[in-house]
Amino acid sequence: AVIPEDVDVAAFKLAVHGHVTQALSLSMADVLAMPRVELAAVNQCSGNSRGLFQPRVPGGQWQNGAMGNARWPGVRLRDVLDRAGVKPGAVAVRFSGLDEPVVNGAPKFMKPLDIDHARDGEVMLAYQMNGEQLPLLNGFPLRLIVPGWYATYWVKNTPQASVKPGESGFKTVPVTRLVPRSFFTNVTDDTIVKSGVVVPVRGIAFGGDCGVSQVELSADGGRSWQKTALGRDEGTYSFRQWSTQLTVPPSGTLALQVRCTNTKREVQPAEPNWNAGGFMRNVIERVQLTVA
Repeated sequence: AVIPEDVDVAAFKLAVHGHVTQALSLSMADVLAMPRVELAAVNQCSGNSRGLFQPRVPGGQWQNGAMGNARWPGVRLRDVLDRAGVKPGAVAVRFSGLDEPVVNGAPKFMKPLDIDHARDGEVMLAYQMNGEQLPLLNGFPLRLIVPGWYATYWVKNTPQASVKPGESGFKTVPVTRLVPRSFFTNVTDDTIVKSGVVVPVRGIAFGGDCGVSQVELSADGGRSWQKTALGRDEGTYSFRQWSTQLTVPPSGTLALQVRCTNTKREVQPAEPNWNAGGFMRNVIERVQLTVA
């Protein structure tokens, strides 16, 4: 997409129109005057880790880095929609940003949310990121935050919300909610550890569209599992740190695996969920340490 290089905040308006009692054109001052909320949430591309699938699939060859976690101050989308007055019969809200198609005549990027989801009190419009002004590349001046859903729904530079009657906005099977994942952060396949010593093993996890229940580590290639210690809970949709310690054997290798179980009792699978689009990978993460 062709993204904006700058945004005139004084001229920026958030337009809410369609199947509403009163169409809105809100300035940033209007938005900032509304009740402020804040939540921590993971923003992850649905193609995160695509480059790890075998056989390989086309698309951006991401490793595990197409994600981030932040605190998002802003306003509830529900409060904005209530101000406009959603009419009976509304089924969805469609969002668009300031980005434009690369090719003339191509359709503009838009994303819908079912009306009940849009008004659940968690979906929000953020104007800050980690307590600072939202950067342009992260969606300045307003970004749609859909906690627990993939980043394709987190529309950047959001100037329009159109409330739609009639049929749902989903015409195909959508990739929507996040699934549980966990990662190592202090060891990799290149890590060499000394025999007989106790080593710390740490990482992060998230539950997807719900919280983290537990994170388990295996040091024998998945034959047995032990619970790890969980760090501070920053909220349902945030990263959760985990940590444990292992005694290194006299020789050979340490085949480590980590898996997350969320509060819905969904567990990361042992086998990759291969698909032609390379979406929603959440297989158990594995590293093999060398003992020296």
